[in-house]
Amino acid sequence: MGKGSSPTADKAQLRRRCLAARDAVPAGRRAMAGTRLYARLMGLRGRTIAGFLPIGSEADPTHAMRVLAKDNRVCVPVVTARGAPLRFREWWPGCPLETGAFGVSVPTEGGWRVPDVVIVPLVGFDATGARLGYGGGFYDRTLAGLRDALVVGFALEAQRVEALPQEPTDVRLPYIVTDAGVHAPGGTA
Repeated sequence: MGKGSSPTADKAQLRRRCLAARDAVPAGRRAMAGTRLYARLMGLRGRTIAGFLPIGSEADPTHAMRVLAKDNRVCVPVVTARGAPLRFREWWPGCPLETGAFGVSVPTEGGWRVPDVVIVPLVGFDATGARLGYGGGFYDRTLAGLRDALVVGFALEAQRVEALPQEPTDVRLPYIVTDAGVHAPGGTA
């Protein structure tokens, strides 16, 4: 980005830009993202799928999670400690929730699960599958330990940027679902 700037400073600037773009997306486009996510995953049966409960203006996967829960186990991430990978607790429609770390809702009941499909929220992304998160590194640490999982980024097309600065610990995504379609930087959609 800027001459002489660091990847951390560049990412902070891109985060602000992507969050503002995400905030401006109209409701119809947001709904389309959820529909496309379900269309990408609707054939799954008997899997353990990690979704997430959205915060702020994040693309909302909960409708897809509700439908997928009929034939799969669904879980959501829980931050257990700073610097630790995420853990995933079982989620179902109407399960009891409380506010966890960073203001994210988390289930108060249900078992801990290891997902074989992970839907990852994004602040930003580029055409190479690079993802920009909130900066805590939780998903990078988590995905490093889930190498066999199918990982699907989930965002709004407005969050796409030309290029993201990458660091050695950043994990690229093989699929990114948005309101505009499915992007498969590393393969076919």
